[in-house]
Amino acid sequence: MVLVNTDYISGKKFEMLGLVQGSTIQSKNIGHDLGQSLKTLVGGELKAYNKMMMDARDLATRRMVDQAEALGADAVINIRYSSAAVMAGAAEIMAYGTAVRFVKE
Repeated sequence: MVLVNTDYISGKKFEMLGLVQGSTIQSKNIGHDLGQSLKTLVGGELKAYNKMMMDARDLATRRMVDQAEALGADAVINIRYSSAAVMAGAAEIMAYGTAVRFVKE
């Protein structure tokens, strides 16, 4: 599966199959929340939250790819990510793009 954030793939012709998306909502446990809150007093990277967001992007991407594969896609183009706070300590990550199938010439 080819994944790109452009609306083309060099040297490939394709037909569009439709929009595909994947999302997840993630939160940290109270222990991590307390530790990360204290970290904001001294500054620096919030590693537990950084890992949470990386894991969430990976899961959202996997779900998007699963949708694309179910459509018989060879690639997903024009991939975008968005995030939003759902509630205190929880964030939604969404990955979306256009599923395409390569056209044989």
